[in-house]
Amino acid sequence: MTSDRMTTSAGITVRSVRDDVRARARSASDVCRAALARIESLDPHLHAFNTVVGERALARAAEIDRDFDRWRDRPLVGVPVAVKDNMCTRGVRTTASSRMLEHYVPPYDATAVERLEAAGAVIVGKTNCDEFSMGSSNENSAFGPVHNPWALDRIPGGTSGGSAAAVAARITPLALGSDTGGSIRQPASLCGVVGLKPTYGRVSRYGLIAFASSLDQIGPIARTVDDAALALNVIAGADPRDATSAPEAVPDFTAALTGDVRGARIGVPRALLEHGVDVQVSRAIMTALDTLASRGATLVDVQLPHAEYAIPVYYLVATAEASSNLARYDGVRYGFRAAPGASHPAPGTQHSAPSTQHSALGTMYAQTRARGFGPEVKRRIMLGTYVLSAGYYDAYYLKAQQVRTLILRDYEQAFSGADAVDAIAMPTSPTPAFKIGERVDDPLQMYLADVFTVSANLTGLPAVSVPCGFADNGLPIGLQLTGRRFDEAGLLRLADAYQRDTEWWKPAPPIVTG
Repeated sequence: MTSDRMTTSAGITVRSVRDDVRARARSASDVCRAALARIESLDPHLHAFNTVVGERALARAAEIDRDFDRWRDRPLVGVPVAVKDNMCTRGVRTTASSRMLEHYVPPYDATAVERLEAAGAVIVGKTNCDEFSMGSSNENSAFGPVHNPWALDRIPGGTSGGSAAAVAARITPLALGSDTGGSIRQPASLCGVVGLKPTYGRVSRYGLIAFASSLDQIGPIARTVDDAALALNVIAGADPRDATSAPEAVPDFTAALTGDVRGARIGVPRALLEHGVDVQVSRAIMTALDTLASRGATLVDVQLPHAEYAIPVYYLVATAEASSNLARYDGVRYGFRAAPGASHPAPGTQHSAPSTQHSALGTMYAQTRARGFGPEVKRRIMLGTYVLSAGYYDAYYLKAQQVRTLILRDYEQAFSGADAVDAIAMPTSPTPAFKIGERVDDPLQMYLADVFTVSANLTGLPAVSVPCGFADNGLPIGLQLTGRRFDEAGLLRLADAYQRDTEWWKPAPPIVTG
């Protein structure tokens, strides 16, 4: 670790916790107890956790302390971690924040979870998220919304809002999230932490509860780029249990964090930033780019002519895949099943009594899905079923896939040729965090919160959000950098170089300091 990285570190990070445990300055048990105490103190205000596994975590930490020589050199030894509640954890309730899976306890671990624990991490709980990862604000959880640590009346961003809030509130220095259309990066931005969506296929999706299988990707949320790189070292790599995981070699991502970005070329799609972006967000992004330029990077104007279609394309492709993936929740195989004759709808939903022509099985299906799924999940299933239906498939789903290819070609063109850039910069979110309840009745405005993030999922490219400022009301702003396929090392080098020269990641939110 270079000297300027050490001088800019502040507070508890993955690296500092790991190094303290290795040096026996703190035991894994002491670190775990501190994290659990912070959950007990802060989570009643944040609602970031669906499940806390205190006894399991303490037993795990005690095991590390007892057999320390075995664990000492593991890359995350003793580090407390929070895991989004859509990743299977053996013996621990995994709900996807849905009534449909409220009591589901998986018999196996997701690969990412398995790799974390093999690296010495201590999982302390499962974090609240939008139901089945569908949403932009973390207000769609069946168990209630997560609150932003910077202002409890504001959203933390979705769908990995609980993970981002836990890291921002200094409960854990690391959390896992999943990103289907911005669900790691957007909450990272709105909570003032770092969020990385790796290249599609870089991290195994085995054990991740599927939303949209061609878009979903697991990644880390942390306070520093260095910590995100440490975590990616652990969870990245091919997995025979996931046919979509890539056989790419996994470099040491922390070795790429040299601070030297001289000669790097950063593309700026200025046409995309002219409309719908908060003035304070625009100002923070341009100031951040000037900081990178002062380190020797070159700013280059780029064109992404099809990016304006990313939102409609995303909400056709994602809902179509959701419609297919969520068909498995029928009340037969696992998960929630409506009791016989229970025709009353879940709160906030409309559901008429079933037709007498329905079979008993059909009635059970209808009642299970009416009561088990929340309004946003139902909306997306209906949209997806519609665009896949006979007579509409070619006009909507097929056309969306064709435009998706054009969006990818725009990025490929920017990343190749004589004028190639190494990364493309834009805001992560067009605005700071909005108030809880402000957009729940306006789905279009809610969906537009993802305008800058969905393209990375549609193209499969890696993208990172790093804190780059605060609005006048004290809410965080994030800079997003998107890189070439499987070039997380180059992407993280840029983000780390920026973080070395700034202190936006250091302040603690009011819930911590108040």
